Amino acid sequence: MRMPVLRAAKRTAVADEALIRTLYEEHGRALLAYAARLTGDHAAAEDAVQETLVRAWRHPDTLVNGKGSVRGWLLTVVRNIITDRFRAKAARPAEVAEAPAAPPVAADHSDAVLNSMVVLDAMDRLSPEHRDVLTEIYFRGRSVAEAAETLGVPPGTVKSRSYYALRAMRQTFGGRGAAVGEVAG
Repeated sequence: MRMPVLRAAKRTAVADEALIRTLYEEHGRALLAYAARLTGDHAAAEDAVQETLVRAWRHPDTLVNGKGSVRGWLLTVVRNIITDRFRAKAARPAEVAEAPAAPPVAADHSDAVLNSMVVLDAMDRLSPEHRDVLTEIYFRGRSVAEAAETLGVPPGTVKSRSYYALRAMRQTFGGRGAAVGEVAG
């Protein structure tokens, strides 16, 4: 009793495979072109055609019942699959990048303000020539040649004034020269 059931199942599987193979040969190009036009993506179109053929394999009776055209049914299934995928994608919330576990630590700006005040106080103690050189080089970001042109002195004078001005500021800070380098540089 068991043998005839297995043979019938095997015959049905072979017939279903032949049906799907025939469907793909006859309608595959049209299905793929239609799906590619709807999706604008060849890979997504191939996926939709494959899913359509799987559905046809699962429901072979729908194809051979004589109601309507086979190509019309296949095209409708492709369109429905693509529509469902589009709706599913639109229904999902937009993906966002993961937030870091801990927000980056922001430096306390009070140290920078304090350093600026100390540097400005020390600059007030410099001679006007030294102050002008440091202002041009460190605060306005000019090169030695640009500072020399702006101040109307030779580049060598700018270099020596900046050297002596920085040395005087280091002495004013009494060994806290690191603060000058952080603020000025």
